[in-house]
Amino acid sequence: MQIIPVIDLMQGQVVHAKRGIRSQYQAIQSSLCKDSAPFSVIDAFMKLYPFQTLYIADLDAILGIGNHSDLTLKISRKYPNLNIWLDCGIRQVNARALYHGNDSQLNIRPVVGSENIANLQDYRAISYACESQHILSLDYSATSAMGIAELHNSARFWPDHTICMTLNAVGNTQGVDVSKLNDLIQLNRARKNPSKLYAAGGVRNLADIQALAKMGIAGALVATALHAGTLSKADIESIHTIKNPS
Repeated sequence: MQIIPVIDLMQGQVVHAKRGIRSQYQAIQSSLCKDSAPFSVIDAFMKLYPFQTLYIADLDAILGIGNHSDLTLKISRKYPNLNIWLDCGIRQVNARALYHGNDSQLNIRPVVGSENIANLQDYRAISYACESQHILSLDYSATSAMGIAELHNSARFWPDHTICMTLNAVGNTQGVDVSKLNDLIQLNRARKNPSKLYAAGGVRNLADIQALAKMGIAGALVATALHAGTLSKADIESIHTIKNPS
């Protein structure tokens, strides 16, 4: 079972994502560090635990009002052993190049969010260009699946790693959407080689993580619980010893 810390970047700082209402996001206030500077937050995460993977949401890029490509490249070079999952609002096949420059060895894997995909043709072109090494984020609002139905109703086009991103649960204490995860688990069983599923949104504490592990979820994307201290260093250490059911 893997904990993947999350940073949400907006206008050069880390913000507190809450319920997917991006216009209301404010600078993060954390028990782990004194400010919202990206390197301060990442350093604090890495002092808490030697995480293997970091999820970055470039909200400016997702919203189409700029990007943090230079900052993301600096992060990848400062932490060369850290796997970075980057959601930069990829909509077209050429968007990924912005974050890789001329260095094909960077430790960045693109996240393709279903909310940004207009049609299956675009998604398949992106998947091909990424050699299926991307991560798919299946995005959900409070009322509906976001993006094309083909990605939500079948696991046929899923890559090796798939996130269940319940945006309305992000940053609050309502808990994870177990029902939605169970729906995706059922779809995943149709695959010859099942995708590893990750939960994002609503994770509060160790008990939530233990419940996800029992379901066979491979990992959880977490921010608020880390900043609030409801997931401690001891909790994280115990979580990373949990083996998923075979």
